[in-house]
Amino acid sequence: MNEPEFVKRDSIIADDNYITWLGEIKQRYQKSQIKAAIRVNHTMLEFYWSLGRDIVALKAESKWGTGVLQQLSLDLKKMFPNEMGFSYRNIRYMRQWYSFYYHQVINWQQPIAKLEELNWQQPIAKTDDSNCQQVIDELNFPAIFALVPWGHHIQIMSKSQSVDEALFYINQTIANNWSVTDLKYEIKGNLYARQGVAMTNFSDTLALPQQKLAQELIKSPYQLGFLKLQENHDEQELEEALVKNITRFLLELGKGFAFVGRQMELRMPDGQSYFPDLVFYHTRLKSYVLIELKAVKFIPEFVGKLNFYVSAADELLKAEDDKPTIGLLICREADKTTVEWAFRGLDRPLGVATYQIEQIVERTVKELECRSKNVQ
Repeated sequence: MNEPEFVKRDSIIADDNYITWLGEIKQRYQKSQIKAAIRVNHTMLEFYWSLGRDIVALKAESKWGTGVLQQLSLDLKKMFPNEMGFSYRNIRYMRQWYSFYYHQVINWQQPIAKLEELNWQQPIAKTDDSNCQQVIDELNFPAIFALVPWGHHIQIMSKSQSVDEALFYINQTIANNWSVTDLKYEIKGNLYARQGVAMTNFSDTLALPQQKLAQELIKSPYQLGFLKLQENHDEQELEEALVKNITRFLLELGKGFAFVGRQMELRMPDGQSYFPDLVFYHTRLKSYVLIELKAVKFIPEFVGKLNFYVSAADELLKAEDDKPTIGLLICREADKTTVEWAFRGLDRPLGVATYQIEQIVERTVKELECRSKNVQ
């Protein structure tokens, strides 16, 4: 709200120009707050990184004993009583944070190109063993890390198995503005392993820029446990549940998907109509995405129907400046070879992914009684 609260209404002319100016001041101040928060975050994280580096480089625990981090915590809290970041636990996280990347580099487990992607302030080059320790000890703070809050870094370094995986979640956090809760959910759902692994024919049907982006956007399997479906559900139940939980499904699909409609009519020139299950538009791809749902294992006939829907959408929905429509079949399971053979001879961009649900286990009175007895 930009409406001012007047102190003396008879001493000011609050016309539209004043209110507009007030709104501009508000926006500028909010932007300055954001910039200030980023600067504070950058400074704090850079300090945490340097402290973690000191602990590793100085071999502090070997040099001063296993209790040195607890002692350091006490000393720092005494020197800076108003600071909240010097708990023993947090100092251990600082050491773990630096150590995670330190060991990846010192063992040369990551390609040099990947390290450069981290935007290290000091370039890393291959060295002989005699120089390696010096390079690692002086490993500077990666600038991209400043764009991610400390709580996110704790989750990422604790759950990631490699720099590749950590960098993936860092980039996704920045791109999607994830909260810690969002990040935890995606890590638990193993997004790193699911992203971009769906079976597609995009390499044969899409231009290179769109091909790469489209492949990265499609996951497999999709985690649909939030639907709470029975194990023996059918396609109609699956579709209805997704529509009822469309906001949650959009989060699972990922950033850029906009829901257009369910069973949207594609009317042919002869008057015959066809109805794809779900229609989306992707704002980054600039294309429609048609999703067909199958609560069974993949069979080749599914692709033929989806290919037809995509062709029809290109004729009936696609605008001149839109990119080619993409078809995505989501089914219970799929054999890779069967899917690849089904794609042969088709010129429309198609993908096949699977989904998983959480089985609902009905607890009997006997089970609950057993649990109660065990607790007692």
